[in-house]
Amino acid sequence: QVQLVESGGGLVQPAGSLRLSCAAQGSVFTIYTMGWFRQPPGKQRELVARITSEGITFYADSVKGRFTIVRDNAKNTVFLQMNSLKPEDTAVYYCNTVPLTVTWGQGTQVTVSS
Repeated sequence: QVQLVESGGGLVQPAGSLRLSCAAQGSVFTIYTMGWFRQPPGKQRELVARITSEGITFYADSVKGRFTIVRDNAKNTVFLQMNSLKPEDTAVYYCNTVPLTVTWGQGTQVTVSS
């Protein structure tokens, strides 16, 4: 069974940066579109970025121009570089395939606050 392990979250000041990592265990990683999702406190989980196996990307309007998703198929890892962070980016961040096929991991907490 494929497992996803997210890391890289933390506390950062507004306008700061963080780089999240998602390590996928399992060979299916390379054939799937991978996405980063987030769930702010008290809100629904939402897709913020996705990347196809060929490297085609999509971003939610709320993060466009600030976040960058990349993948390393050789290492079964997908990254989310987050720049110019805002307090409204505060959330637990998760990765998963798109469409969803894997049990959610633990996620990684991102808190943007001064």
